[in-house]
Amino acid sequence: MKIILDSGQIEQILNDLAERIISQIPPEFDIATIGIRSRGEVLAQRLSSLLSKKLGKEVPCGTLDITLYRDDLNLPQGAAQPQVRTTEIGFDVDDKIIILVDDVLYTGRSARAAMDALIDLGRPRAIKLAVLVDRVGRELPIQADFAGYKSDADPGRLVQVSLVESDGKDEVVIE
Repeated sequence: MKIILDSGQIEQILNDLAERIISQIPPEFDIATIGIRSRGEVLAQRLSSLLSKKLGKEVPCGTLDITLYRDDLNLPQGAAQPQVRTTEIGFDVDDKIIILVDDVLYTGRSARAAMDALIDLGRPRAIKLAVLVDRVGRELPIQADFAGYKSDADPGRLVQVSLVESDGKDEVVIE
């Protein structure tokens, strides 16, 4: 196990992501963050808070459950029933620039599922993908608009994100 990001580095990356988002999105557009359950949800909340402070206005935050949109839902090797949780978006997504937040972008399949789920909720002006860790190994032509850390972890390795809110500590490790 190798620690690639500690709590200070994660905090700095989120600050950098907020600054890059602000610099690339014109101020006249409404933005909102939506996190992919479960760690994307926590990161979206943190990012929304940072954006709200830096912009001096509320940046709404929501949570998206992508379980029913996954392309591996009915694979024969999947023995366990998937746990469907709630999508909690208390605002209209129409005409907003949505910052879709996830912890790790790897194959692109979760991001694709999230975009499908989000489009079912309305018509955003744009969807921009922000990730804490962008690793090599894409299976779909999806790229992050805002990526914090680029990892070249080997395909057989796991990039595990731990966050205080769900795991008691902030760190990213390669196992």
